[in-house]
Amino acid sequence: MTAIAPNIVVIGIGNEYRSDDGVGIVVARRLHERFLTKITVLEESGEGAALIDSWKGATWVMLLDAVHSGTPAGTIHRLDPWAAPVPSGFFHYSTHAFSVAEAIELARSLDQLPAHLIVYGIEGENFAAGEELSPAVTQAVDVVVERAAEELREAMKLDG
Repeated sequence: MTAIAPNIVVIGIGNEYRSDDGVGIVVARRLHERFLTKITVLEESGEGAALIDSWKGATWVMLLDAVHSGTPAGTIHRLDPWAAPVPSGFFHYSTHAFSVAEAIELARSLDQLPAHLIVYGIEGENFAAGEELSPAVTQAVDVVVERAAEELREAMKLDG
């Protein structure tokens, strides 16, 4: 029997013109450079319905986004929505009525969560207009890219 690699989707969430809000997109682009055709990389604004639609058919999904939970800027949060609900307050900088956390919970209730879903949130500091990440968030990018890359390498080894 031939092993079937999971359909891997990495989704960078945010607005690259709102400083730290663009960190999810920055990480996703760096992962795309490393894995090129081995994974699907998408960039999303964070609108809930679009997120649910973007991971349809995927068996292994990673979401990357800026968060605002009150921890120090650059803090890295790794969340497994299958283990515990994603705190809704993390993503309150979303410009949409329903956030990443709410999209995950809606997908759960509709039985549309991918078999494997990981969320990386990087604590933001500056969400004002601009394209530069704050120094603490910039440092966190390298760490998240390494951690996420390791998880992606492991996911590619999974049997279907």
